[in-house]
Amino acid sequence: MAIRVYKKVTAGRRNASVNIHAEVTKKSPEKSLLRPLTKSGGRNTQGKITILGKGGGHKRRYRKIDFRRNKDDVVAVVVGIEYDPNRSSHIALVKYPDGELRYILAPKGVTAGATVLSSSKAIDPKAGNCMPLKYIPTGLPIHCIEMRPGSGGVLCRAAGMSGRLTNKEGRWATFVLPSGEIRQVSLDARATVGEVGNPDNANVILGKAGRNRWLGRRPTTRGVAMCHHQHPHGGGEGRSKGGQEPSNSSGTQAKGGRTRRFGKASDGRIIRRRRSRRYGQLKL
Repeated sequence: MAIRVYKKVTAGRRNASVNIHAEVTKKSPEKSLLRPLTKSGGRNTQGKITILGKGGGHKRRYRKIDFRRNKDDVVAVVVGIEYDPNRSSHIALVKYPDGELRYILAPKGVTAGATVLSSSKAIDPKAGNCMPLKYIPTGLPIHCIEMRPGSGGVLCRAAGMSGRLTNKEGRWATFVLPSGEIRQVSLDARATVGEVGNPDNANVILGKAGRNRWLGRRPTTRGVAMCHHQHPHGGGEGRSKGGQEPSNSSGTQAKGGRTRRFGKASDGRIIRRRRSRRYGQLKL
């Protein structure tokens, strides 16, 4: 098991657990694939805070990930599995016969020494192989799914996530996302077979405020403690929301409210929307 619970010898260890990253086999990153990563503190180019609760955190360097997987019909060998501070999943360093190194998201079950392949044609649908959806058998779990052919994988990239390919009809492939949403993408869009690794990430309990600060998450102020012009829950005598539905500072409902921007071109390909957290059912 990758989760370790220590003895409660200090207040900081009480009710806390850590991920020991048992899948990781390579400790140091590949220097040629590192990029600088600057911090914004939640501020835009004008210096104004546009995202609340961001700031601080440990210094990081970005690992350049190959989301397109466009080096076709060349077998790559997994050199090792690494920890990535910028995402919840682990990453795999793969090496091609010509010596080129690339990072990909580490699929579940893929270890050092395994081989992965990317192709525009039908290949063996084993974990880590990438191909167009029209060649992937239905019923298999997939991750790193492209929204548009050639744009790079954007769906199902977090630790332990995967979609399930359910149907192919005409030009479209239908799959179910972890949120419960059912959507369609082009059959020419690529996806990687298998689930994303490091599923135990969801079981980690931080246990103390300091670990949140290491991740760059600052404390948040309750809406009812603010003024009426700062938050819909603010103002009034005493603690009162004034009958307002639970929402954020801009008024978007916190339990089931829609956060996706209206009028996106891909909205027409959504067959069933994700589950509503408020009512425990699917949003239509």
